[in-house]
Amino acid sequence: MNETWWKEAAVYEIYPVSFMDTNGDGKGDLRGIISKLDYLKDLGIDVIWICPIYESPGKDNGYDISDYYAINPEFGTMEDFDDLLQEAHARGIKIMMDLVLNHTSDQHPWFKESRSSTDNPKRSFYIWRKGVNGLYPNNWESYFSGSVWEMDPETDEYYMHLYSKHQPDLNWRNEDMVHELYQMIRWWLEKGVDGFSFDAIAHIVKAKGLPDADNPQHLPVVRAYQLFSNLEKVHFMLKKLNEEVLMDYDIMTVGETSGLGPEQALEYVGDQRHELNMVFQFEHMTLDSASNGTGKWESRAWTLLELKKIMSRWQTTLHNQGWNANYLGNHDQPRAISRFGNDKEYRVQSAKMLATFMLTLEGTPYIYQGEEIGMTNAAFDQIGDYRDVETLNYYEQSHLQGKPIDQTMQAIQAKSRDNARTPMQWDDGPQAGFTTGEPWIKVNPNYTDVNVASAMKDPDSIYHYYKRMLSLRKTHKALIYGEYKLLLPLDPDLYVYTRTLDQDTILVILNFFDDTPVMEWPKTLRGMSRDLLISNYNLPPDAEGNRIELRPYEARVYLLT
Repeated sequence: MNETWWKEAAVYEIYPVSFMDTNGDGKGDLRGIISKLDYLKDLGIDVIWICPIYESPGKDNGYDISDYYAINPEFGTMEDFDDLLQEAHARGIKIMMDLVLNHTSDQHPWFKESRSSTDNPKRSFYIWRKGVNGLYPNNWESYFSGSVWEMDPETDEYYMHLYSKHQPDLNWRNEDMVHELYQMIRWWLEKGVDGFSFDAIAHIVKAKGLPDADNPQHLPVVRAYQLFSNLEKVHFMLKKLNEEVLMDYDIMTVGETSGLGPEQALEYVGDQRHELNMVFQFEHMTLDSASNGTGKWESRAWTLLELKKIMSRWQTTLHNQGWNANYLGNHDQPRAISRFGNDKEYRVQSAKMLATFMLTLEGTPYIYQGEEIGMTNAAFDQIGDYRDVETLNYYEQSHLQGKPIDQTMQAIQAKSRDNARTPMQWDDGPQAGFTTGEPWIKVNPNYTDVNVASAMKDPDSIYHYYKRMLSLRKTHKALIYGEYKLLLPLDPDLYVYTRTLDQDTILVILNFFDDTPVMEWPKTLRGMSRDLLISNYNLPPDAEGNRIELRPYEARVYLLT
């Protein structure tokens, strides 16, 4: 067992534009983060993961970087960032940057040079191709709909963008470009940052020759993930990045790697691979999406058996070989409580249950801002209230396809990334205490009931439950390094497992729904004494029996000896 600080840490993700505004412009800023460091310290957070704060035109909320070495003026200055780093470190909190290495903004100086002429030295910093018979260079579809190719009239050629047309993909086959990235990463590490989340890192290598994807229906564009995701050369590139830069520093790294299972993940995070510490897996994020090729926008009912199967594979496959990054929500996903819990009748109970789940699995837990108070989907009624480019593209595409508006809006209300991007709800005052101005996106109307100030005053709140769970995880190393074992694998309502390290066994019981199932105490655990460590309900007198009737969304954690 290789003990490291980043395995024992709890990470809090901040989407800075929506976290805290101190200058009244309606957008969060670095000074806002500084002002809440004591709040995060009190909660029990060890690492802050900050979404991109680099200079950017903001076409994709900062994931379109125009200068890797500069802070977006909307967030403040480099001096503000230096203060944040110093103030966080003074409180024992580390800072992890979000870094996009797959693409830049089309306003980046590299791209401006690259598009200026076909023989510019930086032309091959990006991926350019001529059209084929008056059509796109190939038939790949963008993540944000449409082709991955955009015609640039200056040179009459197409450039590739897996995401927005304002986010041209970098060419990782160009060694000069890669060297420039190395220099930039080292610059931030020398400044004192404690790690990186590498956005879309699985896509930095594309299939040689950029061939067409299979297209039996002869569509204009098709999904071609197998031609630009998790290709073998990605591992060569990451090993080299490690050798040239990362291994010189005691940092944590996590990669965004969609489309893989735990066996493939070990190629990234295996202890002997020397690539990344952990990856964000997406299998559980597709549970409620239709599998008929319509993508994330068409929802389907998910089952607990499916979730248990996915999570258990990741827990068991990576044990003693790699490390998990555990999360239920982030800036790219709808609110976890609205998705996996019950944000209406059982908001508090289901939020606590989901917190218990995330904080008792093996792996580093990632808490997204607002989860600790049970923030929910905003579900705005009007498309004009949304800001996310992916959401707006989907609405436009649906309109062109003739889909009913109410059907389109229902999908957006459930799955839009903006559900997680509404302002942090600090109190019940104007604009939820987020800003004194007009917020860049509307505040969720439920802020008068769901906010930090009221949660901190209530000892039985979701916030205080998170504090207890985070403290519990630090107290019992079995919750960090213990081996995971699934119990009752075929139970459709209950998720039950143990974490065992040496002589310590911790039993976790989770009711994922609003019914009241009865659990028979596992025979293999009978005879062991049980000490209740935490529960999201006050337990009845018969709690120590072998037949336990669980209440809606109930969670219990026992220490067995």
